Amino acid sequence: MPDFPPASGPFETLAGNMAGGLLLLCDHARNSIPPEYGDLGVPAAQLERHIAYDIGGRPLTLELARRLTAPALMTTYSRLLIDPNRGEDDPTIVMRLSDGAVVPGNAKIDAAGRQERIERYHRPYHDLITRTLDEMAALAPAPVIVSIHSYTPVWRGTPRPWHAAVLWDSDPRAVQPVIDGLRADPAIVVGDNEPYDGALKNDTMYRHGTQRGLAHVLIEVRQDLIADEAGVQAWADRLEPILARLPGLPGLREIRHFGSRADN
Repeated sequence: MPDFPPASGPFETLAGNMAGGLLLLCDHARNSIPPEYGDLGVPAAQLERHIAYDIGGRPLTLELARRLTAPALMTTYSRLLIDPNRGEDDPTIVMRLSDGAVVPGNAKIDAAGRQERIERYHRPYHDLITRTLDEMAALAPAPVIVSIHSYTPVWRGTPRPWHAAVLWDSDPRAVQPVIDGLRADPAIVVGDNEPYDGALKNDTMYRHGTQRGLAHVLIEVRQDLIADEAGVQAWADRLEPILARLPGLPGLREIRHFGSRADN
């Protein structure tokens, strides 16, 4: 299991330039489960899989934040406890079964237990994002939100050909520069809303980007490519110059200049 530093709350922060126009997020940074929940009945080997967290996501976020001097916000608990990238009303916010793995500690969770996890873990993270964006917006033009995720290289026996993916819904302001920047490298295959679609109502990007009118982008990197330090550094090298150009994007009123998802 990864050697994560101790956590004293539901989120971890890395200080950065609050007037720099860029906020980094990592929703699935760790596979840790708070002691009062035991291990949720999940074997240790399962907690090392993608079902528990985004492998490589936290170190890549930290490295990008360091290089870009950007603030970063990350969760400190496993997505098996509660998924911060789901809305509070989403039935999959607490998973009973994930990619073939049963989660016994979630099997009989009732409405009260679900609400307790929301209030103790899910909501504080999102409240922190809101406060941070408010503070950043008061200091400089509206910030761009970049969410870092990773995905398993094989899904249900089928290898995934994409080295990275960019997920989005309807706002291409931050999306198109990232796609174009990644695709400038002929050595990698880049998914545009593959292997997932980024249109998920009330997820992190919808809640803090779409609803606030802030430019945002969710970047997924295949987990086998950032599972070690060398991979993290290589992908930080690739992403750093692309993300450095994002602050200063035009406002929502100018979005039509870039077209819409239906146009692209």
